[in-house]
Amino acid sequence: MKVLVADKIAREGIDMLSRYAQVDVKTKQKPEQIIPIIGDYEAIIVRSQTKVTAEIIEAGKKLQVIGRAGVGVDNIDIDAATRHGIIVVNAPTGNTISAAEHSIALMLALARNIPQANISLKSCQWRRSDFMGTEVKGKTLGIIGLGNVGSEVAIRARGLDMRLIGHDPFISAERAASLQVELVTLEQLFEDSDFITLHIPLSESTKSLIGAKELSMMKPAVRIINTARGGLIDEKALVKAIEEKKIAGAAIDVFTNEPCTESILFKSDNIIVTPHLGASTTEAQTLAATEIAKQIIDVFNGQPARYAVNAPLIAAEALPILMPFLKVANTLGNLASYLGDGQLKSIQINYQGEIASYDTNAIKAAIIGGLLNRLTEERINIVNASMVASNRGMKVLEQKEAVCENYANLLTLEVTTSAGKTTVSGTVLGGETRIVQVNNYRIDIVPTGGYFLFSVHRDRPGLIGAVGKITGDADINISYMHLSRLKPRGQALMIMALDEPLSDEQLQKILAMPDVNTAKIVKI
Repeated sequence: MKVLVADKIAREGIDMLSRYAQVDVKTKQKPEQIIPIIGDYEAIIVRSQTKVTAEIIEAGKKLQVIGRAGVGVDNIDIDAATRHGIIVVNAPTGNTISAAEHSIALMLALARNIPQANISLKSCQWRRSDFMGTEVKGKTLGIIGLGNVGSEVAIRARGLDMRLIGHDPFISAERAASLQVELVTLEQLFEDSDFITLHIPLSESTKSLIGAKELSMMKPAVRIINTARGGLIDEKALVKAIEEKKIAGAAIDVFTNEPCTESILFKSDNIIVTPHLGASTTEAQTLAATEIAKQIIDVFNGQPARYAVNAPLIAAEALPILMPFLKVANTLGNLASYLGDGQLKSIQINYQGEIASYDTNAIKAAIIGGLLNRLTEERINIVNASMVASNRGMKVLEQKEAVCENYANLLTLEVTTSAGKTTVSGTVLGGETRIVQVNNYRIDIVPTGGYFLFSVHRDRPGLIGAVGKITGDADINISYMHLSRLKPRGQALMIMALDEPLSDEQLQKILAMPDVNTAKIVKI
């Protein structure tokens, strides 16, 4: 076997691989330089610099596995790899401790003005009184996202004698209690925190999660730390809030576009910046390299890779039945994450029809992945699904019935939270994923990857037209609409497929209408 290491990784990973394969280290290669040589290799390892394009994958006739020595896989064409039967693996836990420690380091640096004082003294100025700090003991730390890194931050902050509050809809109350974190709403977290730290991925629902409105809710002395992803905070709003002394400061390790050498954030003395150092420790690089090396060795030996991004392990004879339901499962999980409110308590999955007679672990993994899709960058697969669920304290129950009343196969997900139950059902009809039930409402919609308005209201004349006027005034086209009602003039569910999402302001107009109970934009 031959392995191409296209980006620099820790020596320990190379040494581990060298005992099983020929390892060639050729870094700083452009795609056009890799294409002529990749046909000789069974594996390629990259970090964030090298892009594994569809052309490289097409030329890699022997490729079995692509390894990303880190978390994000945006630089790998996963669809192309999947089409060619190539497994993509990453190392999602390699930088957990380093990122958590960097968050704590930035929090302490913010509290004590360490970078500013360092620059001042090295400029031959003794300005001791200018750098009055604050203790973190007894202060409230708000943690947004209690996955791998957020949980480790909580553990370390406990040692600093801080009060911990957190927001993460898909972590159980029991798991949060074990971390000594009080679960709160985002609004309460913004209002109560003295320090706020972010540990969530960037997605459409988290982009500019902290903007002018959210900053206005915070204490004047609050300090914000972001070691997660650029784009989670509206940078202009952040600088404005600091300049107007509405908040005390921020520490930013990640940027929307990287490498970043120019930014509005650089102009404020009360904003500490570091060049994406969250994973920049010797230990993190070693762990990421050895994690990837071990998985590549496992693939070479015909064993499952622990962090396979694109490889649900399904027996060949089950593929025709189960493969279409992986998309159904992921869609149901994603939809439930939008429609549900409150804190997760339990998950129940019901399999009806022929699928009930197969090993459904891959479908369960797809459901969990859909639920957590907007909250974690960790790729959920058949190998790690149970572990991820356990780490979050998620109670997953499964029921199987060989008979299905209305369909050949039906998959139903019931998510119970502190606010109640959300039930969604889906199947495959004509080769397409179809959502056929939401709570008590019978429906039939095809998820297109676009935006949908889900609204529960009392069925009455004029209401649909009024909603249509709001979308029309916003110049947003409705491609189709579906209505399901329990009885005439009773409760109804309206689903509108939209070419673009409605803004918060437009949603509030819909919610302000008489007889409208809920209105949510989902992307499925």
